[in-house]
Amino acid sequence: MALRPFITLFVVTAFQVVSRYLEILMKKESVSEEQVKLKEEIKQLLKEASSLSTPSTFAQAAMLKRKAAAKEKELNKIQEEKEKAKKSFHDQYSESLKIAKVLVYCILLWSFWSTPIASVPQHLLQPFAKLITWRRPDATTGGVAVGIIPWLVLTSRVSKFLCKMLPEDLFV
Repeated sequence: MALRPFITLFVVTAFQVVSRYLEILMKKESVSEEQVKLKEEIKQLLKEASSLSTPSTFAQAAMLKRKAAAKEKELNKIQEEKEKAKKSFHDQYSESLKIAKVLVYCILLWSFWSTPIASVPQHLLQPFAKLITWRRPDATTGGVAVGIIPWLVLTSRVSKFLCKMLPEDLFV
């Protein structure tokens, strides 16, 4: 009985860490060599176009600006494709994570439904003892018996809060 709360906390925290990792991966921006090269070419073309400011070189400047605009469109297209692929990856894994989380939570509920998950002294849960308590006080310890549903809610909130506090550098 002593390990039940810790095992449940570990499982819930593991799901929260994986979820946080996927969230950080989604926010992380990666730039390919092709994108860097296109940005440099665009800068160079716009720089050349701005240096050609006389009326006799207007046609050349306009041509360079059109080339730069075409390269910007190409760069935008590459970025959109990359963003679409990243979103697809994130959606696929987050959906798999949700399914796994539901299955594991159902297994935990089924396993610990008829027995309390932990016994806590009543003075620690004073304002919320009625919400968290199992049917009756634990006869062996005299504490409040905590059921699986309140324990899952509590551990989910605590582990989510702790994962948000972790630095993003830890996941990269």
